[in-house]
Order: sequence, then C-alpha cells, then structure tokens
Amino acid sequence: MTNLVTLTKDNFKKTIEENPFVIVDFWAPWCDPCVAFTPVFEAAAKKNTDIIFGMVDTEKDPEISEYFQVEKIPGLLVIREKAGIHAQVGEIGAPAFDEIIKWARDYDMSTVHDYYKKEDNNELH
Repeated sequence: MTNLVTLTKDNFKKTIEENPFVIVDFWAPWCDPCVAFTPVFEAAAKKNTDIIFGMVDTEKDPEISEYFQVEKIPGLLVIREKAGIHAQVGEIGAPAFDEIIKWARDYDMSTVHDYYKKEDNNELH
C-alpha cells in the first residue's frame, strides 16, 4: 500500500482515525502553485513512508475544505493522533516542507493526550 492517497469525503475520516500521522494537501487543478507543489508532496511521501500523505481536490470534495475552513489554497494540514497540530497556507518549497515535517515529528503531544483523557472522563464543559 502506498502512503500517498487521494482523500475524498468517503475515506477522509477513516484515514484520519486509522493513521497516527497524516499530512493533507488541499489543492485544485486550476491552481498553478498547487500543481507546482505536487512533486514536492510526492517526494516527501517517498522519503517519509511512516506518514500518510493525502491530497484533497477542493473542487471534487468541497465539503472537506469547508469543514476545515480552508479558504485559500495551496493549504496543508498536519494531523497527529486525530488532532490538527499545524496548518499552512500558501506556496512553500521542499526545504520548508521538510522543516514542517521535522517539527511535526518532534511536536509534544502531551496537551493532546491530556485533552483526550479529559474528553474520555467527561471533564470537558
């Protein structure tokens, strides 16, 4: 199975729930910077086989981008353990994308774990 996938309204939720680390690329075929970023995204997927790299075509599946309030593309959403930990809007190159991936790998998930624990214990009001 490849770690580079097309995300649609049919598989988005399942992909996020079943994978601990997902990076989502919001794009559209008419968006030149989006299309230019695709090879960078694909190369990162090849280098980081433990991460799921998912592409959302905002034209075909606008519900997903609307849900995440993506108003400008290209846009990235970094998700770890079902929590969005970083959003990036605008054109970026491979070195910047590599830095985002490195930052996301090192991200301290303790606040997310605390939140989930409180949620499980019905401590959120």
